[in-house]
Amino acid sequence: MPKLLNPKSSFDRTLASARTTMVFSEVVQLAIDSFRASKVRFLLTMIGMVIGSASIILVTTLGLTGKQYALDLISSIGTNMVEMQYSGGSVVGADNVSTPDYMTREDLTNVVEQVPGVVASSPMLEQHEDISVGGGITKETMFLGVSPQYKDIRNLAITAGRFFDDQDASGHAKVAVIVEPFARLLFGSDSAAIDQTISVRGIPLTIVGVFKMRIDTFGQSEVSDQTILIPYTVARYFTGTDTVKEIFFSVSDSKMVVPDSKKILAVIKGNHRPNSVYNAFVMTDVLNKMAQIADMLTIVLTLGAFVTLIVSGVGIMNSMLANVSSRIREIGIRKAMGATSREIRMQFLTEAVFLSLAGGIVGTLLGLALPFSVRFLTPFTIPINPWSAVIALATSVVVGVIFGTLPANRAARLDPVETLKYE
Repeated sequence: MPKLLNPKSSFDRTLASARTTMVFSEVVQLAIDSFRASKVRFLLTMIGMVIGSASIILVTTLGLTGKQYALDLISSIGTNMVEMQYSGGSVVGADNVSTPDYMTREDLTNVVEQVPGVVASSPMLEQHEDISVGGGITKETMFLGVSPQYKDIRNLAITAGRFFDDQDASGHAKVAVIVEPFARLLFGSDSAAIDQTISVRGIPLTIVGVFKMRIDTFGQSEVSDQTILIPYTVARYFTGTDTVKEIFFSVSDSKMVVPDSKKILAVIKGNHRPNSVYNAFVMTDVLNKMAQIADMLTIVLTLGAFVTLIVSGVGIMNSMLANVSSRIREIGIRKAMGATSREIRMQFLTEAVFLSLAGGIVGTLLGLALPFSVRFLTPFTIPINPWSAVIALATSVVVGVIFGTLPANRAARLDPVETLKYE
C-alpha cells in the first residue's frame, strides 16, 4: 500500500522554500539600499578590487604576450631544423695515432636516403684564415663551407646580391657570401661589397652576396661578425678532407622533428665506432624550456597581483565592520521583527560579496579594455586568455566571502535587546 503524503509537512516545506526565496531577495535589496546610502565609502573600498582584478588580467596578458614573442623569436630560427654535432670519440690508426671520428659527407648521403622526412641538408666545414683586402691589410675571419640549402635551413636574409646556388657548388665556383657587419667594416656598405674580391691562401674569392641572421641569436649561432660563407666544394680545397664539423638537416613537418632527429642520430651512429658521441640538437627542446619559463614567470607575477586583492579584501572587511557599527539599531529592529541570526549573517555577507564582485567586474573590464584596444587600434595582436577574466571574477567572490565573514558573524551575534538600546 503506497505511503500517504503528509499534507502538513508538504505545506511546511513549500512555505520554507518560499520564505527563503523571499528573504534572499530582501537581502539583495537591502544590500543595494546600503550601497546607495554610502556611495562614497563603498566606491573607495571598491578601488582596491578594481586595481587587483585589472592587475590579474594585465599580468596574464603581458605574460602571454611575452611568451608568444619569445616562442616566435625562437621559432623563426627554424623549428624544423636538426643540427648534428660531433662531441667525442676517436679512431685509432697506425702507430696508435688517435684521430677524431668526425662526420663525413657519406653520413649526410645515408641520412637523406634512409630518413624520408629530411627535405634539405647541408654539411659545414669550419676554417679560420687571414684574408687580404688590399693595401697590405689582412683580416682574421672564419670561413664556413656549406651547401646552397644552408640559406633556407638557417633562415638567412640576403641584404644585397644573392646566395650561391647549386650550379656554383657543382662547378666549384670561387664565390663567397659575407655577413653584413663584416661587409660594412671592410667595404662601407652592403652594396659596395658586391663583386669585391678577397684572397685566401692565394685563391681569389668573389663576393656575390651579403647576408644576416633574421633574428639576434645572442651568440648562440655558428655565424659570427667575421663570417664568410663559401660552397662546401670550395672549402674542401683548404681542409683537404671530407670530414665535417656539423651537419644541418631540415624536416618536412615540425611535429616530426624529434622522432626524425632520433632516426638521423641512429643512422650516423651506425656509420661510426660505438665509442664515438654525436648529438642531435633541435629547437623543440628550447621552445619547451622557454614555454615553461614564461609560464612560471606569469604565475609568479599573477601571485603578486593576488596580493593586491588580499589588501583590498582587508579594506572590504574594515568597511563592513564600520558598516555593522553604524547599523546596530537597524540590526536590532530586524531581529525584533523576527529576523534570524542566519538572515542577518546572509545580509552582510551578501553585501561584502556584491561589493567585492562589483569591483572585480569593473577591474576585469578595464583589464580587458587595454589589449582589445591595442588589437583594434594597432596592427599588433595581443593574446588574451579568457580564463584570466574567469579567475579574476571568481577570486573577487572568494575575497568577498572570506573577508566578509567576520563582519557578518559579528552582526549576527549582536544581542537584540542591547542593539535596541544602542545610541
